[in-house]
Amino acid sequence: MSVSKEITRLEKSSVRMTLTVPKDEVASGYRKLLDEYAKNTQIPGFRKGKVPPAVLERKFGEGLRGEALGKILEKAVEEVFDGDSLPLDERPLAYSQPRMEEEPKLDLERDLVFSLVYDVRPAVNVGQWKGLEIEIPEAGVGDEDVARELEEVRERNSFVLDRDEGAKARDGDVATVNYAEIDENGEPVPDSSREDFAFTLGKGQNAYMFDDEIVGMARGETKEFVKTYPEAPEGGSGRPEHAFAGRTIKLKATLTALKEKKLPDLDDELAQDVDEKYKTLDDLRKNIRETLEARLEARIREMKIAGLLEKIMETAPVTLPESMVRAEIAGRIRALGRQFGMGEEAVMRMLASGGDGLENLEGAWRPAAEKSLHSRLIVETLMEGQNIEVGDGDVKEELEKISAEMGTTYDDLMHRYSQEDQLEAFRDAIRERRFFDFLLSENTVKTGPRVAYLDLMANRE
Repeated sequence: MSVSKEITRLEKSSVRMTLTVPKDEVASGYRKLLDEYAKNTQIPGFRKGKVPPAVLERKFGEGLRGEALGKILEKAVEEVFDGDSLPLDERPLAYSQPRMEEEPKLDLERDLVFSLVYDVRPAVNVGQWKGLEIEIPEAGVGDEDVARELEEVRERNSFVLDRDEGAKARDGDVATVNYAEIDENGEPVPDSSREDFAFTLGKGQNAYMFDDEIVGMARGETKEFVKTYPEAPEGGSGRPEHAFAGRTIKLKATLTALKEKKLPDLDDELAQDVDEKYKTLDDLRKNIRETLEARLEARIREMKIAGLLEKIMETAPVTLPESMVRAEIAGRIRALGRQFGMGEEAVMRMLASGGDGLENLEGAWRPAAEKSLHSRLIVETLMEGQNIEVGDGDVKEELEKISAEMGTTYDDLMHRYSQEDQLEAFRDAIRERRFFDFLLSENTVKTGPRVAYLDLMANRE
């Protein structure tokens, strides 16, 4: 089929694609359908396969034209969108289904003309991205950071015992609760209930952050309480921990089990229990320091890249299509669900149950989502211009390094990546890392005031 197209750019990174199918091909498609029906339709007075097309048209004309139109439209759209011939800026986004503006009529004497409207990847015109200067705080790993991490190791290697009957919950205890958000009549809000939810008090490991309300309860006790959550800081409302920002919620919780942790002594035996490669506590301390330093290095690199991208974004505005923003927000909602072990629908109801409405809540998450998309589009645009090649040898070298760190073999790791269709994503990750290396080399990063390790690590949007 010979289909011509015309692209019209619309607002918010949308396009209108107008397709034209020549009248000769329209007529040919209609005749082909008529011939198929003539061969297979049984009508009284005619032998099968001998029904004249004119009789079919009189009897089934409207239905035949509708079916022919559908087939021609489908074939025309497939021809345009299939394959790689369509430029990237004319392809619909994966989450933007093309919609027909107005369904055309089948006229065998005229060309068939119809239009599709859909969102495309936004155009990004990147200005200056080399020779920039930013400032990043300085930080280091201190003895207190190693000591704090050692306490976390003790926590992870602790064992639990049931508290005595009648004992009151306290910070550090492992509590198991049944809970639900309740309405003004004391009835559970749909999809807000959890059974046998276990967490460590004082660690903030629950979506509603009700550790303080559970402290002081005894096993078997039920309690109703009201939680008022502070407003999220500016620009931070899209973070999972700000899910209930600015809301007041009533909850009901029953403490069903209460255990206390027994921490192991801080000695060589603990180090050996953690991993047989450690012979002494000093060996474990050394490894912890090296691990924290690696995390700090990665965090500083992350901050450098983010700072440079923010600078670039200032001179590279972009108009984001609504479908792209909504897809990003939906992804954040799914991430929130994974964090708290909840399904997507349950998270949606949970977020919308405070009276603000889901639409307003999504609006609060929008700035963070738009900033993330803006940054990602700039990276993709710049990477396309650098033509960074990552060969099979590069992938093999990286996988060998990872397999050594994980204590597995290259073949096993390669098999897993291949089975899970992750090799191309892994290749893209190498390509992106190399681009960021280049970006950092082309710009200046000054060292700012010194801050504590924990403060720098917590400095995230």
